[in-house]
Amino acid sequence: MKFSSAIYKKISSAKLDSLLRLNNDSLLSFLDEMVSICEPETVYIVENKDDAEYVKRKAIDTGEEIPLKVEGHTIHFDPPQDQARARDDTFILGEKIPFVNTKPKEEGLEEVLSLLRGSMNGREMFVGFYSLGPSGSPRRFLAVQISDSPYVIHSENILYRMSFSDFKGNIPFFKFVHSKGELDIKKRRIVVDIENEIVYSVNTTYAGNSIGLKKLALRLTLNRAIKEGWLSEHMAIIGLSGKDRDHYITASFPSGSGKTSTSMIGKLISDDLAIILNINGEMRSWNPEIGVFGIIHGVNQTDDPIIWDVLNSPGEVIFSNVLMKDDGTVY
Repeated sequence: MKFSSAIYKKISSAKLDSLLRLNNDSLLSFLDEMVSICEPETVYIVENKDDAEYVKRKAIDTGEEIPLKVEGHTIHFDPPQDQARARDDTFILGEKIPFVNTKPKEEGLEEVLSLLRGSMNGREMFVGFYSLGPSGSPRRFLAVQISDSPYVIHSENILYRMSFSDFKGNIPFFKFVHSKGELDIKKRRIVVDIENEIVYSVNTTYAGNSIGLKKLALRLTLNRAIKEGWLSEHMAIIGLSGKDRDHYITASFPSGSGKTSTSMIGKLISDDLAIILNINGEMRSWNPEIGVFGIIHGVNQTDDPIIWDVLNSPGEVIFSNVLMKDDGTVY
């Protein structure tokens, strides 16, 4: 696989060598196409912890995150009009589906790719590599996230397993392409191409619209689960130790109903997403995530002591869209 001439000028020779050593033609072709469409000034491949530190610094340098008083804590603000999942701007490509926004595939792709064209001019394109599930599990999924927002990549580095070395050979993977674009809310689009397992989002930074591996990936894993006979769920799974054995509770509740808080009462298997399979007649489950993404409203020291302690102790925490006090703490 040979890259187009444009990409050679945008990526360091060391990072290019790392990509080529993966010997993954489908990955190289995907990156080449997205660089040609989005036209970033530079391309940065996130493959290790040093790269993750670079992303964190860029998030602060670009103003996408502001350091807070507690060590390791930052805060991010989305535009006032971009404060929730953009359901009216989210479309599944293909035939009409009950209760779901759909668009004909050709029409939807043409629209979103036209919005992405040149959307990263003057910016750095970050490319993150992740595994939705622990190494060696029978149903894990690899995913690539492209974004011109270091906040998005920083968030995914916290929430998911960085997994660059697992992309060797032509192994299949989910694809997510995000660009802040102009942050023009009238041109905000989140487009899910289930057939090709790729999601595009543009003119948004709100995490639910831009962090591909969260709820956008759920649409792709759900499609696989339906076809293959397993479950991909928006669900908390909590382990409780009894006198003679451990018991596990599943909590399939909607967003904002307390799954994360409730999951702290026992052994946290999952607070939000879960993969569930029948293996030799037993239900087996694991969490595609390694971090926690939750709603802060209502969290308090009495009812949520574990979460409260994390939010008030040094460590890697991103707050978003909450009030910041003059002393560098949050309300």
